[in-house]
Amino acid sequence: MKSMIVIGNSGNRRTIGLQAARARLGLPPALVLNYIDVLQGKASLHSIAHGLGKAMDEPPLLRIDAPGEHFDVERELIALGAPDAASLPIDERWLWYNKSVVQPIPVRDTLGLKEIKGKLYHPSQWFRGYCRLLSRLDREAQQLWDRPRWMNAPEDIAAMFDKRYTHRILSSAGLPVPRRLASPEAIPDYNTLRDAMVNKRMHRLFIKLASGSGACGVMAYQVNPATGAESAVTTIGVQSYQTRPPLFYNVKKLVNYTERHVIRQIINWLLGHGAHVEQWIPKASYRDRAFDIRQLVVAGKACHSIARASRTPITNLHLDSDRLSLDVVGLPGELQAAVRQCAEQTLAAFPQSTVAGIDVLLSSKSYRPYVLDANPFGDLLYHSHYEGHDPYEWEMRMASLPSTI
Repeated sequence: MKSMIVIGNSGNRRTIGLQAARARLGLPPALVLNYIDVLQGKASLHSIAHGLGKAMDEPPLLRIDAPGEHFDVERELIALGAPDAASLPIDERWLWYNKSVVQPIPVRDTLGLKEIKGKLYHPSQWFRGYCRLLSRLDREAQQLWDRPRWMNAPEDIAAMFDKRYTHRILSSAGLPVPRRLASPEAIPDYNTLRDAMVNKRMHRLFIKLASGSGACGVMAYQVNPATGAESAVTTIGVQSYQTRPPLFYNVKKLVNYTERHVIRQIINWLLGHGAHVEQWIPKASYRDRAFDIRQLVVAGKACHSIARASRTPITNLHLDSDRLSLDVVGLPGELQAAVRQCAEQTLAAFPQSTVAGIDVLLSSKSYRPYVLDANPFGDLLYHSHYEGHDPYEWEMRMASLPSTI
């Protein structure tokens, strides 16, 4: 089984890395079905499969890659998520929250959006569009093949992409996750958030945009219970205007806000677009930095891992965190094994998936592991090798085993 179709963005670092890995392993290049062509109706799984006919193994390996880093794709997904989107049939079976879009952008206005670097246009409408696209790809694959061979099934990608639903799945599976403050529906705005914090005596929280990635839309928020002083560390910037709505954007660096009116404004925006709110558990430290662990799991087995160490509460590597090995941070073998087991059990909660980057923290006092996130596109790990292979090579090797996909 050598043929493969990738739904992604050709020419980006993910697609290039995967194709290079296949070349090193002597595999033919994967066929790339570009997101933009699918969204604009120029190509489909049907067209690529029928165009190749018998030249392709049946069924091919199917991989859905990350849709980011392409503004035209982002704009088309926001348009697909609009209430007046003309795409039929509209399938929202994997949209578990935010049934109605806050301040929706009509299709006509969406397609006229211009790229402004860093601007956060409409996360909840984007996610609605992406869920609709995933459903379309799933139905198309079922029409083409009796048993499509997805690396990660569209349903699982939608589930992992929604941090609220991920928390629900992992909690039901008995996996260790930070306590959520309340159900998403119970926290519509800043005032109810503050009331819930008082009632639960939970003064330190992480507020996470439900469909955010790469620390976009993440806030480490705390309130001094004695003085009421607030602090919010986040990558979100805000620009206010007198005559039009504020502009929210990703500054790609961490900012610490202490002014209540600014914090209120950002929190209301996050909650309006759908957010997961959970207890802030202090992380284990290495020297003067807190760290957590990105553990890759492929075909049920933990493989590549890195520790992400930072002097801030948010450890994403593009925010100047340090990339370290688990041995360097001094994790003994039994703790490394606990992290691997926790990550493997997490991926097992998504039974139609074979690849995910699982973020695990070890608590500062007990070193108990907690699952922070399951990322269906969490395999872009530079300078990381397992048994001599980078992540893409390892995935392609595992995909060649009949029982793994």
